[in-house]
Order: sequence, then C-alpha cells, then structure tokens
Amino acid sequence: MSLPPTHIPAAPAPAPEKGGDDLATLAKGGRTNTMGFVVRLVARIPFLVIATRLYGAEALGRFASALVLIEIVALVCSLGEKRGLAQRLSEGAGENRAAETNLVYDGILLALGYSAIAAAVLLVFPEPMFPNGMNAPLDLWLVATIPAFAVTEILLAAQAYRFDIATTVRARAVVEPWTISIAAGVFFFIPSTRDAGLALAFIASIYAGLLTALWPFLKTYGLPQGWRIEARAMLKMSTRAFPLVGADAIERGTRLLDIFILGLFAPPSAVGIYYAAQQIASLPQKLKTSFEPILSPVITKNLRIGNMEAIAAQVRQVGFWIVAVQLGIALVLGVPGEAVMGLWGPDYVAGTAALAFLLAAEVVASMAVVSESVLVYIARKRNLAISVGIIALQAGLTVALILAAKKARLGGGFEAAGAAGALMVALATSSLVKALLLKHLLGAPVSNWRWPLAHAAAAAVVVGFAFTLLPEWIELVFGVPAVLATYGAVIWRRGFDEDDKVLFRKNVVPAEDASPPA
Repeated sequence: MSLPPTHIPAAPAPAPEKGGDDLATLAKGGRTNTMGFVVRLVARIPFLVIATRLYGAEALGRFASALVLIEIVALVCSLGEKRGLAQRLSEGAGENRAAETNLVYDGILLALGYSAIAAAVLLVFPEPMFPNGMNAPLDLWLVATIPAFAVTEILLAAQAYRFDIATTVRARAVVEPWTISIAAGVFFFIPSTRDAGLALAFIASIYAGLLTALWPFLKTYGLPQGWRIEARAMLKMSTRAFPLVGADAIERGTRLLDIFILGLFAPPSAVGIYYAAQQIASLPQKLKTSFEPILSPVITKNLRIGNMEAIAAQVRQVGFWIVAVQLGIALVLGVPGEAVMGLWGPDYVAGTAALAFLLAAEVVASMAVVSESVLVYIARKRNLAISVGIIALQAGLTVALILAAKKARLGGGFEAAGAAGALMVALATSSLVKALLLKHLLGAPVSNWRWPLAHAAAAAVVVGFAFTLLPEWIELVFGVPAVLATYGAVIWRRGFDEDDKVLFRKNVVPAEDASPPA
C-alpha cells in the first residue's frame, strides 16, 4: 500500500537535496499564500467600506468587541489542531489512510464537544461578549460560529498536511471575505436585519468557509472507517493539546486584547476606528500565519529524523520571506496612512497613528510566529510560559497608555494609538525572546533579519514622503505603486539570493522528482 510522501521515512539522500525538496515545498505554499493575500486584500475592501460607511463607527465597535471572545473561544475549542494535527498524523506515519482519517475525526468530534459547551455557556451568560452593549438581539447568535470556526480550522489543517494550501486560500481569502461583504450589504437594506447586519454577515461567512473546506476534505480523506470513540484516547488528546491551545489562544489574544481593553475604557466609536485600522494592518498577519500549515509538516518531518540544522535553515528562509513581504506591505499602507484611513470616512483619519503602530507590530512579530512554529513541538511549556508573560506585558502597557491618553484628554485616536503601541512593544519582545530560545535549542542561528531590508525601506520611505506632499488621490493612485516598486526593486537586487528567488519560480523541483515515491 502506498503512503503519501510526507509519511515516508527519510531516505539516505544527501542533505542538500532534501533541503531543496523542503525549499520547493515551502516555496510552493508561499506562492499560493502570497496570491491568497492579494485576493484577500481586494475582498476585504468592500466589507470595510460597507461597515464604515453604512453601519458607522459605533456599530462597528460593538461588533468588534463581540468578536474578541468568539474568536478566542473558537480557537481554544479547535484544540491547537492547526499545528498539532500535523504532528499527530506524522507520528502515525506507518499507519494506513483509514487510520489517518480516523485521527482527524477524533479531533473534529472533540472540537464539536467543547464548542457545544462553550456556546451554551455564552448563551446563558452573554455579558462578556458585549462590554459596549449589543447592536441588536440577533447579535447573540454569534455563538453559533464557534463550532463552525473550530471545525474549519481542523479541516484546513488536515488538507495542509497533504500540502493542499489552495483550499485554505479559497476558504479564508475568497469565500469568507466576499461572503461577509455581500451579506453585510444585503442585511443592511432589509429593515428587520439592519441593526444585526454585521453579526449575521459574519455568521454567514464562517459557515460558507466551513462548506468550502468540507468538500475537498471529504474528497481527500473520506468518511471514517472502523472508527471507535475511546474516552481514554480523547482525554489524552485533550491533555496533550493544552500547551498548543494556550500558545494559539495567547498568540491570537495579543491581536484581540487591545480591542477588549478599548471596549472597557473607550467609547464604541474609538473601538470602531481602531477595528478599521486593525483590519487593514491584519492583512500582513494573515500572510504570516498562512505559512504555518505548510511549514508544520516540513518541521515535523525533520524533527522525526533529528535534522535540527534543516529546521533552522527553514526558519531563517521562511522568516525572511515573511518579513520581506510584510515590510513592503507595511510601507505601502503606512506611508500614505492618512489617505488610506480617510477612505473609510473623515472620522477614521484619527486612527492613522494606530495604523502605523499596528503595521510595525506585524513586521516585528514575524520572528515570533516562525519561531513558535517550532517551539510548540520541542519546548511547549517554555513557549507557553513566554507567551503568558508577553500577553501580561501587553495588557499592562495597554491599560497604562489608554489611561494616560484619557487623563490628558487627547481623544479616541490617541487611545487607539496607545493600544497599538503596546501591541508593538509586546510583539517585539516576544520575537526577541523566542528567537533566542529557539537558537539555543537548535544550536544554529534562526534570525530572519538582513540589512538590505533597511536599505529598501529607507528608499521606499523617501519616495512615499514625496507623494504625501501632493493631493491625496495622487498619493493613493500613483504614490502607492511607486513605494511598492521602489521597495521591490531594492530588496530584489540587494536582499534576495538564489534560494530566496525560488519563492517566485514554479519549476523548482526536477521533473524526475515530481513522481510520488512508492
């Protein structure tokens, strides 16, 4: 019986060739995810226009506050399977396809059980979801997205283990954002659903993403065969998942804690302005985290054979790809930041400083995310302890800066900027600490920093600043492409070596290697 390539023990091939295969796999996933990012960027714009122009900052702020708890709870209920599933399947490499399928269904069943309990609790005690109140009673049904979100995470992780990243791109970058955009517009013009339009649109998008992931999953894995539910195995799986769950929840929590605290200390309009800035800044984050599914199988394979040097090389390579693309995105959106925020309305220009800090935060966070993709397998408890310390640091800084802005009566824009600045400091600290720990454990350097990044950024800032002196429409129409072109030209010529350029080539694996091994 033949097994998927991921499950085959390492052959005694030379290390460089194996590294080339891994590089080709990572490059293919990287190309797919980069394309998915562009699609997601285009798809996210209509939702932001509809949410900001039709619903307004206050309604958007209440909606954003409600999503904080929903997303964290759903992530916990997925039991860390976004990364843990790859390890569970990799450890069962000698088993047949039916056994692998059953392993996936174990995770789905457990996630549904935890999701049902969580949803029931929030239905009875909904107050934590709505610190600023509800837009409409129908907002309460946001809890229905918890099981759908958790199961979708598992389905996409299972597909990623077979190196199917296209399904993730379709679900997360096409179906979900376009569904929420279209549904938000439709619900707004129906009088009975207008007030709850944002919540109902979000529910529709999550279930549309679930169906998009379910169909290819069923074609790849099928239905379970000879599947038996064993309570002891389920308990063991839950216990083992705890460090992964904690790491995932804290990593996502760092992007949501600021909104939660703003909801407690600031008016809904300030939360809405911050949320609009965050939606723009989170696009680089989606690009970064979307590398995780394709990176996890490669890492678990090399962990199984003890090839730590290869893992360090993969961390350096993927880390540089991510930070290079993210820095370019940050410059394109940040240099003309005032004009970008002005697209959503005059009230949102106050969030320009918050946008700049959030974009910088995503750039400095890239090393933490790539390092954590390895630490969750080789140092789970230490990684979790670091993450707990980081989120505590962020919480303290966020509260202090928001209260300082309130005391000085600087306005909602400065309160939002304080929350974003606290996030940037916390994520920079996380990157430094986790990179140093990973370097120690692997015995090899893992840094993704290269000086040409600074050279390319400096050139792009000079060009971008010149365009800020011109009318806003010129700044957006001509300045954004000019900034991108300048940055791209410098980083390509001075920052990318031959291995880096593999990301932009399709034919990186020789034809004789393309056939699946027996």
